[in-house]
Parts: sequence; structure tokens; C-alpha cells
Amino acid sequence: MPTITKALARGSFGTSMSDLYTVPTTGTTAILTNIVVTNSTSGSVTFNLLLDGVELFANAQIDSYGTLTVDLKQVLDANSTPKKIRGFANAAGVRYHLSGVEIS
Repeated sequence: MPTITKALARGSFGTSMSDLYTVPTTGTTAILTNIVVTNSTSGSVTFNLLLDGVELFANAQIDSYGTLTVDLKQVLDANSTPKKIRGFANAAGVRYHLSGVEIS
């Protein structure tokens, strides 16, 4: 089973719920190991992040020009329905970086 350490996803949150990462294939397990969220605006913002439909962050606030970093070990198994990481923010200018490994 190859294990690939990688940036699972990075980009800007939209202001409505959207997919940020989907486990790529049925035989793959993804392990989310790090989350970084940054606010590049002059006001505080909130964001939501869901792992397979379960809120990990709900209206979490980041102050102006702030950064949130989280180290964790969360397994997202692929089965007949691929698991997803989804999220959104209340304003533009909120960026995310999701790191982890994929095992296939």
C-alpha cells in the first residue's frame, strides 16, 4: 500500500458551502493531519469546516490578519460514497491549507 504525504487541498473559502477535498478513490484512505486557516482581511471573520458532514469548526472566529493552525489525525475512509471535507467563510479573503496522507 503506497502512502503519499501531500497537500490535500488549498485555496480560498467561498461564502457558501462547497467541497474542499474528496477522497479520490474507493480503495483510498485519507488522513487529515494539519489545518491552517488564514484571514487576510482587516476585520474578524468566521468559517465552518465539516469532515464527512460533521462540523469540526462551526462559526469559528479568526481575528484580522490572524492564522489558525490545528494538528490532528482524522481518518476519512473511502467506501461506496467518497468522504468529503467541505466548508465556507462569511467573507472573502479567508484561505485554507489541508495537509495529510493518502493510503491506497
